[in-house]
Amino acid sequence: MANQHPKASGKPPRRRSLLAAACLLGLPLAAAAQDAARDYPSKTITLIVPYAAGGSSDVRARQIAQKISVTLGQSVIVDYKPGANGNIGTNAIAKAAPDGHVIGLGNLAPLAVNKTLMPNTPFDPATDLVPVILLEKGPLVLVVNAEKSPHKSLKDLIGALKAAPGKMSYASAGSGGSFHMAGEMFKSSVGASAVHIPYRGGGPMMTALLGNEIPMMFINQDVALPHIKAGKLRPLAVSSLKRNNLYPDVPTVAESGYPGFEALSWSGMSVAAGTPAPIVAKLEAAFNEVMGSAAIKTKLESNGFVVPPQGSKVYSDFVAAEKARWTQVIQKAGIKPQ
Repeated sequence: MANQHPKASGKPPRRRSLLAAACLLGLPLAAAAQDAARDYPSKTITLIVPYAAGGSSDVRARQIAQKISVTLGQSVIVDYKPGANGNIGTNAIAKAAPDGHVIGLGNLAPLAVNKTLMPNTPFDPATDLVPVILLEKGPLVLVVNAEKSPHKSLKDLIGALKAAPGKMSYASAGSGGSFHMAGEMFKSSVGASAVHIPYRGGGPMMTALLGNEIPMMFINQDVALPHIKAGKLRPLAVSSLKRNNLYPDVPTVAESGYPGFEALSWSGMSVAAGTPAPIVAKLEAAFNEVMGSAAIKTKLESNGFVVPPQGSKVYSDFVAAEKARWTQVIQKAGIKPQ
């Protein structure tokens, strides 16, 4: 056996030596990744929000930053980088050092829509980001002005849209966001047309509807609720497959004769591609702990959100499915890249 031919092992000597060298090189790299995870976080964590302060993304980020700081035992600062429909902040997340000390909030526009609508998007979510956790998802609600609108039901609204093709309009907080995409899916689903009017954010959009400058829009269910309770807005339908606990008497678009209609608002956390897997796993575990806490979960669910089964794989699959869904809507609606 000592004189065994070199090829008896099934691999030529050079290939065996290359494999051995690769294994030896891999061991220090794996050990380094484990050491980095043990020491992580070793400095202040920056949580990038790709939108301006004061909106719902800001509120969510500050709630989570406070809790995750305690869980990880390190300070977390929230850094706002608005602009380009979420692209500026998301690009900063993608280009950050891949060590887990920069994490970022993401949602539909920068992660599932912008790459299709904005060819100059400077990052690819599929290759430049690592999903850490899907934080929340919730439906939108289709609303009209309760004091001025003649439309009392979804059927009324659809009838009016079909009676005057292209004459009515709907508002959004900007092209490519969830309100815009929901409106496009709605038009396609019901076989009607309406003009998209993008406003510079949710505040101006809401002001326009309350002032009866615009006849309808989709908006987050929790944002709409105070105006509905005050008798200013009338909900006609929700965009989830099942009814929402905030609006138990309001039908879904799906149950109103358009099965399969679903348009959700959602958010999650990501880090730069190349972040060591043990650090991603540590972040995932920490966020799972925070999102599973009674304080956060109860707050979200009381506002009509769902805290889904969470984790990197769930979030990755979810974003991929959302991208496929909305790419199809964009193509069917003929929305041109900007």
